[in-house]
Amino acid sequence: MRDWLYVKDHVAAIRRVLEAGRPGETYNVGGDAERQNIEVVKAICALLDQRRPRADGQPRESQITFVKDRPGHDRRYAIDAGKLQSELGWRPSVSFEQGLAATVDWYLANDAWVNRVLDGSYRLERIGQEA
Repeated sequence: MRDWLYVKDHVAAIRRVLEAGRPGETYNVGGDAERQNIEVVKAICALLDQRRPRADGQPRESQITFVKDRPGHDRRYAIDAGKLQSELGWRPSVSFEQGLAATVDWYLANDAWVNRVLDGSYRLERIGQEA
């Protein structure tokens, strides 16, 4: 179980803390969108099935395989963003579903970026920039 938050909302929360937060205080950033990991994976599969169905027509959910949890694996990562909400008035601007759909759409629209990550070539680009 984790609390999920759209990346643009996360950035907006950090900006809000920088603008109005009290120095030395801690503000937890959360989306009030706790979901089990398997729920998120199934939602991603459903979005991909809608946007880019597999050639064989099979649902992507059929590709899910389970692995053994690592020793000491936490079952829940909880965030209490109440202080950020009550003191600074910040709340997420998009729902979990909207944020997940926007994220999936971004990845689908940026195949070249994804392919560089998958094939590792982005590492070579970074090394070339450092030289």
